[in-house]
Amino acid sequence: MGSIPIARSSVAGPYDCLMANPLQLICVAQNPPDLATSAYGPFVLQTCADLEQVSAQLRLQRYDALVVELRHSAEQAALRHWSGLSSAVLDMALLVIEREPTAQRVAMWLQLGAQDVVPSRDCSADRLALAVLQGVARKQIDQAARRAYATDLSTGLPNHAQLMEHMTHLLALREREPASMALLVLRLDGLATAEARLGPESANVLRRKVAVRLRSGLRASDVVASLGADRFAVLLAWIDDEADGERVASKLSLSLQRPVSVAGQEVALAVSVGVARFPAQGRDAEALLRTATGEASQREAQGRAGFANRLERGDRPAANDDSGN
Repeated sequence: MGSIPIARSSVAGPYDCLMANPLQLICVAQNPPDLATSAYGPFVLQTCADLEQVSAQLRLQRYDALVVELRHSAEQAALRHWSGLSSAVLDMALLVIEREPTAQRVAMWLQLGAQDVVPSRDCSADRLALAVLQGVARKQIDQAARRAYATDLSTGLPNHAQLMEHMTHLLALREREPASMALLVLRLDGLATAEARLGPESANVLRRKVAVRLRSGLRASDVVASLGADRFAVLLAWIDDEADGERVASKLSLSLQRPVSVAGQEVALAVSVGVARFPAQGRDAEALLRTATGEASQREAQGRAGFANRLERGDRPAANDDSGN
């Protein structure tokens, strides 16, 4: 088994697994170089005849990199319009092999998410292996940076920026593979009350418990994100019926109205939910978020008699405002 010529560091980094585990590659190429002979390994290589086979294989296993050889314009067009491209470049490094790549095409592939473009004439086993290694390392470092940038620290959930990026990629996929989806925005009353009574750390605990409760009521493919101190979003990656969004919204609202135990005290929340459906109520991420947020703001909150205290509603006393705060 070959070893990778990268100096070890005493500090764990996002590329540590490159030095410990064989890289899993999937390849569409007529005569792929024999990467087993490269000093940059170890690699485990899965070859496919076309991108449809790649799609089928990606449903079965995760890979670190996809290598695609493009010998003529038809293959270039097939990769550009491949329905799995958006999701593939999110999860793994893409390496393109072209016979005579022009500067314009290199720029195009990089914009579409490729990590590198390797000319066919230079595609020896070591040259491709090094490009794969570098591409996987860059992808992992980029993913680590994105996670750090795109995470709400109090809950560990994706934040607004990450939600919008994920929605944009998913909507691009839905244009090629039509399916309905829905975005829910949940506005919570009671968080400011909890923070005033119990302190900021208890409020963060409450938000984490809300996140867990939301997550437990959804499918693995659905996304829960934080939109700020008192708002959460739920992206339903697909729905079978237009009424599904409202049904899920009602289920989640009821689950959040059950009291939450924080710092030995029961905390009650009120919830209003807005729903925006794709494509009926918007075809881009911003439009869907605006619609769902607007509905959540206009609807009366349910729970805690439908009111929060004056910390959240201004100076008007609420019906259940017995805390004196």
